Amino acid sequence: YELCEAVGPDPTRTELVPAYVRLLRDNEAEVRIAAAGKVTKFCRILNPELAIQHILPCVKELSTDSSQHVRSALASVIMGMAPVLGKDATIEHLLPIFLSLLKDEFPDVRLNIISKLDQVNQVIGIDLLSQSLLPAIVELAEDRHWRVRLAIIEYIPLLASQLGVGFFDDKLGALCMQWLQ
Repeated sequence: YELCEAVGPDPTRTELVPAYVRLLRDNEAEVRIAAAGKVTKFCRILNPELAIQHILPCVKELSTDSSQHVRSALASVIMGMAPVLGKDATIEHLLPIFLSLLKDEFPDVRLNIISKLDQVNQVIGIDLLSQSLLPAIVELAEDRHWRVRLAIIEYIPLLASQLGVGFFDDKLGALCMQWLQ
């Protein structure tokens, strides 16, 4: 990150982006974990087109990485890419990745996505968020891991305030009442 700022945009595009892509695709999981954890920060200094062209294909690969720790590192920062890439790129490229990470077998991956949903809401809006992610949220409310269920419960007030009373009553009210039984 600091190196990119120091060398400027042209060397970043020609030298550092290919080097970063190699790190994201490294054979060692620990290297991929470190690189994945910085993907949003790195994309902030690139123009969105460069990030979409070079970094997003790697992000997609990392979202199905064999190492749960790589997926968890990615999930902890990927939601922050939504404001960087903008609405259209988020809908087209990131939303499918978010949905797949929300269904990951490893609970920490799911928790990392849930805890940052508000960053996506600011970019794509509540209507699209509710259409695309709400079914996954409802499904996670019955997750077998208590920490995932707790994260959903803690996220519900924010979601309710953003969705409005009518939407909450229609879609989430019954779910919340079910928790109280």
